[in-house]
Order: sequence, then C-alpha cells, then structure tokens
Amino acid sequence: MARFAARMDALLGATPASKGEWGLLIVDAESGETLYELNADKYFVPASNMKLFTTALALAKLGPEYRFHTTVETRGAISSEGVLGGDLTLVGRGDPNLSNRKFPYELKEEFDGLPEKTLLELADAVVAKGVKAISGDVIGDDTYFPRERYPNGWEIDDMVWEYGAAISAIVVDDNTVALTLTPGEQAGNPVQAAVTPATPDFTVENDVTTSAAEMKSDLTLTREPGSNLVVVKGSLPAKSAPRKLVLAIEEPAQHAATLLKRLLEERGIKVSGVARGRHQQGEVAGDPLVLAEHVSAPLGDTVKLINKISQNLHAEMLLRTVARQNGVWATVDELMKVPSDFYLAAGIAPGDVIQTDASGLSRHDLVTPRAIVTLLSFAQKQPWFGPYAASLPVAGVDGTLEDRMKNTPAAGRIHAKTGSVEHVRTLSGFADTPGGRRVIFSFLSNNQGGKSHEAADALTGLCVAMLEEFNVTPPKRRLEHQHPR
Repeated sequence: MARFAARMDALLGATPASKGEWGLLIVDAESGETLYELNADKYFVPASNMKLFTTALALAKLGPEYRFHTTVETRGAISSEGVLGGDLTLVGRGDPNLSNRKFPYELKEEFDGLPEKTLLELADAVVAKGVKAISGDVIGDDTYFPRERYPNGWEIDDMVWEYGAAISAIVVDDNTVALTLTPGEQAGNPVQAAVTPATPDFTVENDVTTSAAEMKSDLTLTREPGSNLVVVKGSLPAKSAPRKLVLAIEEPAQHAATLLKRLLEERGIKVSGVARGRHQQGEVAGDPLVLAEHVSAPLGDTVKLINKISQNLHAEMLLRTVARQNGVWATVDELMKVPSDFYLAAGIAPGDVIQTDASGLSRHDLVTPRAIVTLLSFAQKQPWFGPYAASLPVAGVDGTLEDRMKNTPAAGRIHAKTGSVEHVRTLSGFADTPGGRRVIFSFLSNNQGGKSHEAADALTGLCVAMLEEFNVTPPKRRLEHQHPR
C-alpha cells in the first residue's frame, strides 16, 4: 500500500492533476479487503461511470434475454382493394437499436445497409400485407414513455450533437441525422451541404466556403433550442474530404413518422394524410391490428454496445424500460426512484448515489467511489455478470479504451468504464494482475482544468501502479473445492 501511495502522490501531486479533486478505492475482488482508499466516501460527478449502474440495473431487472418489440399497427380495416381506412401507427417501446447496427458487437461497431434499415423492413412488411393506400396519417407513437426529452443537468450544447439526442420511446438511428459538407475543387467554390436522411427537423443555413488547400478547416455550428434552423459557418480546404457532422433531432417520433411515410410512398403506397408524432395516448377501444413487428437483439448483446462506446441515449432507454415494467411514472422524481431498491439490494449505502439521468451526461449526478466498487463487487456474484463484464472496454483493445494504455503493463488487463464530461475524467472496473489476482477499483476525478489527455494520463499511471503494486498471486484453493475436468 505504501508503494502505491507514493506513486499515487507523484502522479496526482503534479500540476495540473493536483488542481482537481480525486477519489480512489481499490479492493481485492475475492476477499473484499481494501487495498487503498482516498476520499472514497466523497461525492463526485461520475460522467459515464453512471452507465455501470444503469446497465447492471437493466440486466438484473430485465434479464440478458430481454428483447424490445416495435410494431406497426392500425385500428382501421383494409379493404379488398388494399385501402387502409384510418391511420398507420409506428409504436415505439424503447428499442434503442432501430438502425443498421450489426449484433453481436465484436471489438468495434459494424453496420449493414441504410441507417433507416429497420423502418425499411417494416415498410416492406406493410406492403406484403397488401396495403396499397392509407386514407389517414402515418403516426410515430412514443407514448410508451412519458414525454421528457432532456433530463435535468444536460446542457444546451449537448442537445445539438449525437451524444445529447432527445429521449423518446422511438429511437431511429440514435435519433440523429448526418450533415455532410463537401468542399469545392478550388478556393472560393461553394461548399455543398446535405442532410441525410432528409427531415423536417432541420433547415440548414450554409455559410461555409472553400478555402485554399493548405488552410486548416474552421467550422462553427449553432442551433438554438427549439429552432429548426441550423447555421454552419467557416471554411473547408479545397479538395479535402467531406466533413460529416452527426446532429441530434429534437422530435424523434415526428422524424420516424416522416421517414416511414417516405419509405411507404417509395414502395407505391399512397398516403392521403400527413406524418406526425403522438405523445399522449387517448382513449381507444379494442385491440389494434398489427401489420408488422421488429424484435430486437437480446439485451445481453446490446448492453455491450452501450458500455463499449458509451452510448448515452441507449442507457436512458434502459432505465425507462425497467421503470415501465411497473407502469407509467408521473414525474421525473418517480422515475429516478426506480433504481433505489436495486442499489440497496446491492449493498450501496443510502445516499451514495444521487441520480438525475441514466447515462451520466447530467452534471447533477453524484456518486462515491465506494458506491461504484460496491456495485461491481455485487455484480460479480450475479448470474448476469458474464454479459456485464464483457460489456466493459478493455485497455488497449476496444471501445473507449482502444487507444489508451497501449504498450503499457495495463494493456489487456484493465476492464473498465470510462467517463468524460467537461472537467471530469473517471475510470472504474476490474483489473487482473500478472499474478492472477483480480482487484476492483474506482478512480474518479473532478474539477480537472488541464488538457483532456492529462487527467487520462494520470488515470493510466494509476492503473499501471495498481497492477504492479498489488500483484500478489492468490493462494491455491483447497483440493476439495477443485473439480475434475
């Protein structure tokens, strides 16, 4: 412990790391013995370390085999001529992967087909039912979750970009679109701007010009909350590769309905009505006719994507899906009380987790290092630990740790969740020492004012010191506890 403490003091005592706040806790995974602690019971903003809580909650309450069901329904009848008398409704139930992602996730994200691939398949299924015309509207119904697009503590800047996409029970391609800017062949040429897939959510004011080839790109993008106007300014060098900006949409249900209507029309179905979103469920009688259904990959596979790439919106879907098993909540406070019983069951002290969202993007979340280590200690004893552990990024190998700790003793030995918002850098998970000992750790740092890599470098140094200074070969188990092969 003394040698680790000395190395820790050297790492965290130097500027700029010394200007921030640090909380550390390291325990032996098997015995629970505390190997080192510093401010382990103090509050820290966890950033995406909050996803450790959310994904554990989902696996515990829903199970690794849980699948989401998305349907296309109607309460009208289909005539012998193929005319659907009434509205066609896309009903979302929290599936975060209505996209073209391939599962299971192995080492990196893989995609197949168009971003709207799932909607395309649903549209094909409607055609296969013999529908040739729709007399009503195409509706995106996200009433499965109460309408609450942005949790407390998300910032205005977050709402523009993919990591801050609006929450809805309908999520098509992460509730994003791509704005692609293509420069001209020579300075002074206009820069072309294209939004794909097309959406009424955006009107682009393009004030970007082509600069000389040797110039650096210089872009700014602004969108006022609630506005459909996106303004891009600046310059891109001549003949340079197109720049792709992934932007969040603010009305996911409307966006999904618009996409579905277009896909239906492209397949020859005449739609008399409009595309619109529905956020409040009215009184309805009878059961709908289900024309098409999409069933997701199992949660045990999809949770891996969430932790590996730190997907905020998908984490928010999981918390709300767990909550929805007990009905609809009336307030955000009610929603955030849902995990509290699980935390108590995991042995986390009351008050050690103050939670305002599921992803950790909120600056109002607070946790202690002890809460995280307690959670991970509990998780390793659960039947769902396999997919949970497999979801964590591996140092120097994949996910958000792919490019960190390479060519260090920590490469391949740290399985941990990263966390990063402004002035916050966190890392918590499991470490396997060369001698075969497993330790559980939580390293949380707040108020970091240096360059983004400096706190990350300090975290790498802590991981290497932990592996080297707590590298004790565990005693061999007694023979009666061993099993023949």
